[in-house]
Amino acid sequence: MKNIRLFFLWGIVLFVGGQSLFAQTKKEKRAQKELQVKEVVNSGQFTIDVNRAIPMNGRSINLTSSYSLELRGDSVFSYLPYFGQAYSVPYGGGNGLRFKEPVKEYDLSYTKKGVARIKFHVRANEDNYTFNVQIFPNGSATIGIVPVNKQSITFYGEIATGKGE
Repeated sequence: MKNIRLFFLWGIVLFVGGQSLFAQTKKEKRAQKELQVKEVVNSGQFTIDVNRAIPMNGRSINLTSSYSLELRGDSVFSYLPYFGQAYSVPYGGGNGLRFKEPVKEYDLSYTKKGVARIKFHVRANEDNYTFNVQIFPNGSATIGIVPVNKQSITFYGEIATGKGE
């Protein structure tokens, strides 16, 4: 009987101790993810994989194809669709938000909570764009695009850290 109580007591101790070890591991994983995201953002070379679009006058659209926004130093590679009203469109319909252009007026700042805010301008063949990108410590991202000749649009996605994904 004494052995059963002792065994039961050890079981409780191991269970409670295991829970606290698991909680530390979760915190460590979150801290590691935050560090990876910050390193990638500070490098100025990253890709945001987009999975949802919200046009100015419309509902949320889940994107089933592969779309992304990639920054490489002083250039942006935009592989994004456009949903919304365009005030001026080139003959043939245009390319949406698909272009490779140099970035102008790139500005990176961080909020108190560690959210990276990136603002830059792009002049493409079809339009001029202002990008407002927010990258959260957990890797999720919001991309707000304000074109001159179209309605604005917002995209949601995840930053590709390249480690553990």
